[in-house]
Order: sequence, then structure tokens, then C-alpha cells
Amino acid sequence: MAINWFKYSSPASFYPIVDKSIPWFMGAAIVLAIAGLYLSFFTTPDVLQDQKQYYRIIFIHVPAAWMSMWLYIIMAIWAVIGLVFNTRLSFMMATALAPTGALFTFLALWTGSFWGKTSWGTWWDWDPRLTFELILLFLFIGYMALHTAIDDPRRADRAAALLALVGVFCVPIIYYSVQCPDPNSLNCRALHQTSSLRSIESSILTSMMVMTLAYWMYSFAAVFMRLRSIMLEREKGSDWVKEMIGRIS
Repeated sequence: MAINWFKYSSPASFYPIVDKSIPWFMGAAIVLAIAGLYLSFFTTPDVLQDQKQYYRIIFIHVPAAWMSMWLYIIMAIWAVIGLVFNTRLSFMMATALAPTGALFTFLALWTGSFWGKTSWGTWWDWDPRLTFELILLFLFIGYMALHTAIDDPRRADRAAALLALVGVFCVPIIYYSVQCPDPNSLNCRALHQTSSLRSIESSILTSMMVMTLAYWMYSFAAVFMRLRSIMLEREKGSDWVKEMIGRIS
């Protein structure tokens, strides 16, 4: 029997899934975060490339940086779907993603500053990756500010979606800013150096992956909680919301 996935593009059909899944995602986030922090602090080597214990901040910093880019891409994808198909739920998803994306971008910059101070002796440098990560934070904030500044929700959705699309260029620049073939280029002389997951020790990589999964589970929970509020606010005049409120009362 084929499943009609298109029916879930309606807020009325998608709301029950969101409401029921939040506790599961939040529970998974808590369990994975505890496991990830334990692995990061108690099972990984004491020294990594002649660094001291402060290197362990990478288990917070690196997954946060990954999440900042992924969440922006996902937000932009939902914005495109909304613009192409004019679906209300798509715009709601993009709006719900922005604050969580901004949170992880800020966390990546904040923890990166601590890492930079201990490793490179400076809180901040106009390193290409640092600079464009900061621009990514401004794009998340700009998306939220633009959406809030326009009174009409439909116009706000479309205007903010266009801004999200314009900012997509930032993500590949962040990723490829250190992937340079010329060792004498400016990028390769930046603070961030070329790295590969294949070169990371297995226990360190495992800890990073567990923390990344914890961040993903938290993102699902936080975004769905926000999406639930947005759907109720936007659809408060619809029959399904009135019926649900009537059952609760």
C-alpha cells in the first residue's frame, strides 16, 4: 500500500507527528550528549599533536561548526520548496530552523575563540573560515530579523526565503576555504589547516560522531518545538486547531 506523502505537507496532518516525536528526539539528544561527553573526556588520548587538555574543546566546536552549515543548507532547501510550491509548511520549517542554526553558529564561533586563544595565541583572526562563519551567523540573524520586520506572514516568508537563498554561497566557501592545492596560497597560511576525517584517530572520530548525533537529535527536538508553536499561531483560525483546543479544554 503506497503512502501519500503529500498529505503531510498540510500543517493539520504534520502537527501530530511533530507533537509525538519531540520527547523521543529530546530523550535521544540527552542520552547521546552524555555518552558523547563521556567518550570525549575519558576515552580519547590525553595528548593530540602535542596539545594539552584544552584540545578537547574540538568535541564541542567541530560538530557545532558542521551543524551550522548543515542547518543553513536545510533551511535554504525548505525556503526553495516554499517558493516553488508555495507550501505554508515549508516556510514554517525554514522559520523554525533559523534560531537553532544561529545557536550552533554562535557556539562554533565561541568555542573556536577559546581554541584559537590556547592554540594560536589570539581570540580572533580574519581567517577565511572564521570570517565566513561570522557572516553565516549574520545571515541567520538577518533571516530572523527580516521575517519579524514584515507584518504580513506570507510576504515575510518569501522575503526571508530569498535572503536565505542569497546566503547559500557562504557554506561552500566555509568548507573549501582551507582546501587549496597551492601550499603557498593565502588560504593555506590561514589559522585553519586542511584536515581529513580519515586522518583522525578512531576514538576521537567516534566521540565527534556521537556528539554530532546528539546535536542532530537536539536540533530535531528544538525545531519541532518551535514549529509546533508556529503552526498553532499561523493556523489558530482553522478548524483543526479549534477542534484540538476544544478537546483539550
